[in-house]
Amino acid sequence: MLWMKRIAAATFLLGGCLATTLAAADNYPSRPIRLLHGFAAGGAADTLSRIIADGLSKKLGQPIIVEAKPGAGGNIAADAIAKAAPDGYTLGLVTGAHAISAATYKSLAYQPAESFEMISTLVYYALVIAVRNDHPAKSLGELIAIAKEKPGALSFGSVGFGSTHHLAGELLNAAAGIEIVHVPYRGDSQSITALLGGEVPIIVGTPVLLAPQIQGGAIRGLAVTSPTRTALLPDVPTVQEAGIKGYDVRTWAGLLAPKGTPPAIMATLNAATLEVLRDPDIKRRLEMAVGGEVRGSSPEQMKALIETEIVKWTGVVERAKLPKI
Repeated sequence: MLWMKRIAAATFLLGGCLATTLAAADNYPSRPIRLLHGFAAGGAADTLSRIIADGLSKKLGQPIIVEAKPGAGGNIAADAIAKAAPDGYTLGLVTGAHAISAATYKSLAYQPAESFEMISTLVYYALVIAVRNDHPAKSLGELIAIAKEKPGALSFGSVGFGSTHHLAGELLNAAAGIEIVHVPYRGDSQSITALLGGEVPIIVGTPVLLAPQIQGGAIRGLAVTSPTRTALLPDVPTVQEAGIKGYDVRTWAGLLAPKGTPPAIMATLNAATLEVLRDPDIKRRLEMAVGGEVRGSSPEQMKALIETEIVKWTGVVERAKLPKI
């Protein structure tokens, strides 16, 4: 009968597609892999991408080409990853800004959790609240006191609107009952230059890029945003030590792939990533790159992290009454 022939043909085609997918997974990877990220070359995301690409390339036996697609807080790169062929040859490195985008944008061309297959988290790290060395505030407590005397008179720079750096400052505003105005820049380097040049009196920055300036005396680190001090800047106290109880902002980086990437390929990538993270040299390089803590995960754990972060930062954005982009 005609309907039976059609079912047989469909079954044959489905079987053929499945066989092709399994064969591709068995041979994976058989050519170079692209690793995209959404931030400026030379920044923390770029450095992390190159370190993990080096380790994975050796483990998988294929070159991994790092490609920066900066702009829109990482959204340009995330959109490109979401639209790429789900074959394991386009991967992405995302940071905490990936979840924040859901809270700061009116709409996205992709869903931060649902449009991707998660591979693993890589590293967690704190940020630093800093001023130029000639600023009158010698501590975060003193800075908060100055801000309370002059609401709206102070400003802080960050790597961009909607970044973890930006929302760390907004969370400090809310927690301390102050009003420090945000000024966005394009990356850590620009915000540091603005601080040194006197454009802004305060910045929220990445520890590894601020550490040389802090250690050299040009910049004063007032507080790190994690609950415990960072090994990179052991003399810089935490925000909680300054009396802001419960304050905790740590950003992170992780790997993902386009939705629909075959499970066998995802399993290969997760296993390879976790093995690379156990390598003492790679672990040391990643931790030194951001002054943070290497921590791998299952795909499910990384997806849960993103979903939790979306809820957290949506609350911060709403309390701060920030306009959505």
